Amino acid sequence: MLLCFELSMPNVDSWNGKWTGERNYYAKVISLGHSKQNREKADQILSKRYFRYNFSDGWGAGINVKEVNAREAAKIRRKSDGFCSYDWMIKSIIDIQRIETPQ
Repeated sequence: MLLCFELSMPNVDSWNGKWTGERNYYAKVISLGHSKQNREKADQILSKRYFRYNFSDGWGAGINVKEVNAREAAKIRRKSDGFCSYDWMIKSIIDIQRIETPQ
């Protein structure tokens, strides 16, 4: 099972109200495998589809999650500019189905 995580910054608290990365495509495809446990975890994530994180300084991140096939995954990987060092958010979503700051 392949899940695509797409990053956005819907809350921007910069001087000009813009995020410097807003024109870029930030996405990461993760393979969760095919076990029953991972399928259940993926189903929980996909039932929510959208996760928000508040940085508590006026900025906020959003992550949209969707299931993709191998062909779509290859296109996403080619097009993506990475994940802006927010891979910890993906890990949190996979581990606990919400975004929490790493300890």
